[in-house]
Amino acid sequence: MARPVPAATAALRVLRFLSSQPVPVSATRMAAALDLPRSSAYHLLATMAEEDFVIHYPDDRTWGIGIAAWEVGHGFARQEPLARLARIPLARLVDRVGQSAHLVVLHGADVLYVIEERAPGRPPLVTDVGVRLPAHLTASGRAILASLPAAQVRALYPHKDAFVSRTGAGPRSPSELRRLLSATRQRGFATEDGEVTAGFASVAAPISAGTIHASVAVTWETRAAVDGLSAAVADTAREISRRLRR
Repeated sequence: MARPVPAATAALRVLRFLSSQPVPVSATRMAAALDLPRSSAYHLLATMAEEDFVIHYPDDRTWGIGIAAWEVGHGFARQEPLARLARIPLARLVDRVGQSAHLVVLHGADVLYVIEERAPGRPPLVTDVGVRLPAHLTASGRAILASLPAAQVRALYPHKDAFVSRTGAGPRSPSELRRLLSATRQRGFATEDGEVTAGFASVAAPISAGTIHASVAVTWETRAAVDGLSAAVADTAREISRRLRR
């Protein structure tokens, strides 16, 4: 029988605990939940952060799952419940609107693309599976951010330095992001136009299923006139949400 490795066991317990939380948590709370000495918890988190398995939000003094943890599980992503249950509704969405669609999950301040369904004859996009983009620039990310508690959004975007741009457009401060997310909540769907790739726009709706932070979106060339996209995307998001809750 293999001898246990305490540090490895503790690291795995940390990952399992953080993945079960709807929002990032403090090291003190995590240490108490896992019955770890606080000094050991901080040392362990710092080491895991160096390898991107966890991410530290210093302004909020909390910790969450990092990008490396997602990458390790990427091989499982195609068979996990979200991807498996969303693939058929997403394909139906593409057939309905004739444009490419994708599904993302939130990781830190980025969105990660879990599924992409390319519409026949449509140009390639930057949203291949496994790609990550700043959440505040994408319709997919905005749909998710608008559904989060305000405190979590503040932790992700505490000041102007947290904002990046790809095309020179998009929110550049916490106050601009708050206004954008407020409008998104009022509409029930999110949009972006030329903020990820010039000449392309997207519309997205959040998936509502417990602690899953995900959304579905359609992207199209802005020179093409397309009707009924927001309703079709919202219908698909609701269908995926129902599937996840069964």
